Amino acid sequence: MLVRSCGAALVALVWIGLAGDPCAAQVSFRGKTITMLIGSEPGGGTDTTGRLLARYLHKYLPGEPNVVVQDMPGAGGITEMNYFIHRIQPDGLNVTMGSITTLDPLTFRRSDAQYDPRSLGFVGGIGRGGSFIFIRRQALPRLHDKSLPPVVIGSALAIPRVAMQPALWCVEYLGWNATWVTGYRGTNEVMLAFDRGEIDMTSTANLFEIKDRLSSGELKIVNQTGGIENGKIVGRPEFGDAPLFPDQMAGVIKDPIAQKAFDYWSVFNSADKWLALAPGTAPDVLATYRNAFEKMSGDPQLRAEGETISDGFAPETASDVTMIVKNLVETPDAAIEYTKTLMRKQGIMVQ
Repeated sequence: MLVRSCGAALVALVWIGLAGDPCAAQVSFRGKTITMLIGSEPGGGTDTTGRLLARYLHKYLPGEPNVVVQDMPGAGGITEMNYFIHRIQPDGLNVTMGSITTLDPLTFRRSDAQYDPRSLGFVGGIGRGGSFIFIRRQALPRLHDKSLPPVVIGSALAIPRVAMQPALWCVEYLGWNATWVTGYRGTNEVMLAFDRGEIDMTSTANLFEIKDRLSSGELKIVNQTGGIENGKIVGRPEFGDAPLFPDQMAGVIKDPIAQKAFDYWSVFNSADKWLALAPGTAPDVLATYRNAFEKMSGDPQLRAEGETISDGFAPETASDVTMIVKNLVETPDAAIEYTKTLMRKQGIMVQ
């Protein structure tokens, strides 16, 4: 049992999320083991980020509990999410690390998804400051010439992740000559497929994965999503002069439903990974996790290690993640259906 004591008034303060509440400081995990469940394959971006955060949760949660990681891949994260929502006790001894993909209406509105993202107790998240789409340079002429064989786009999971979704819009509105191959189990498989020549184009936020090939001229960045900085979308200097995808789309979309669909992508693009507790977790326990995450976020060593996983590694607050989830959940069905229509039109099987 977790050690905690707190009056009703203090519980109310914790519930509304006041930072530094004294009640949170009385929760202790000393002698406990916390399990972090991750709904993806070992070695991918979500798994690697989760394992990093697990070490810092051990450091910053009161009592320095052991934190063990358990991967539960399946159905693009749905298997783990269903299990976490319905089978995990809200005792603070289990936490889940997930990708923004599992919070996507295209995912959680599927018939096999049995969870509402709003029920989770979000602890915080990780943003990447924008991703980019890159192409094998020898395939570049085919991208803009429909008399040539189409460029092959590779994407993890059955539905393209947010970093890859700009290609949907570029095919539809900018005339890209491309076709899709989806269903790779994770980032590692996509990169292996790229190395084997199975695909010509994909996306990443990790410049270090392809830095040498970019320097040699083998690859070219065709656009970047940009990241949010002081309320504005800005590019990352390390991506050079690669155009911003939102700038490419400016003024191109005329249909209001299509615009709502594009706005949905924009919200979706503002996050990457997230950390959460089970529905019904006590407010003081949730506040303790959030306080720990806030302290972790200011640790320069965490940020330095995070940069080795992903360029632009940027912790996000629980309130930021909660706002993103609210916007995603409230996205109208018509906008979701428009995005699905783009996928079906381009040969991607989606419910």
